[in-house]
Amino acid sequence: MTTVDLKKRWHELANIKDALGARGWFPGTSGNLSIKVSDEPLEFLVTASGKDKYERTDEDFLLVDENSHPVEQTSLKPSAETLLHQKVYELTDAGCSLHVHTVSNNVISDIYAEQGEITFQGQELIKAFNLWEEDAVLRVPIIENPSHIPDLADLLGEQIGKNIYGVLIRNHGITAWGRNAFEAKKHLEAFEFLFESHLTLRTQTQGGR
Repeated sequence: MTTVDLKKRWHELANIKDALGARGWFPGTSGNLSIKVSDEPLEFLVTASGKDKYERTDEDFLLVDENSHPVEQTSLKPSAETLLHQKVYELTDAGCSLHVHTVSNNVISDIYAEQGEITFQGQELIKAFNLWEEDAVLRVPIIENPSHIPDLADLLGEQIGKNIYGVLIRNHGITAWGRNAFEAKKHLEAFEFLFESHLTLRTQTQGGR
């Protein structure tokens, strides 16, 4: 890792934070973002805990190691959910991981929690996940939300597999990822579009009965 690499990744993550913030996806300082800086050893930038993500400052992120501990001495604390990002990097080829709380993903996670997943088929936006077959199905697992973060990270890890690009946490947002910052943002935007579209159609269908 060089200083140039770190600065480049910092700005990539800051730009994503600005874009997601413009959509209002960080209510009450919720949400956390990360971007990988190196593979060997694993190091990644992650949002600092308790910061207003609608503001851009020099203390928005800090560098953590493969155990989610700060690489350098700092007064900043990594997000309480840094372990979720660590798990994603351990089990996938992801280079960026994003966790946000929106009304749509919270409602979807609660409605379909008992099924343990929601699936989408015949929707144009599933092509954002490189699913091009006419009968392709996008599956989004839904897990429970234990308060003990290591347990939550383990539940998340159990759902990561082929063609899984995000996991909903019941009443606790979604964690989505991609091979790089562009792809992670694309996946998250596609998930949110699909969730909102599904809820809109569901409301219209039920309202017409």
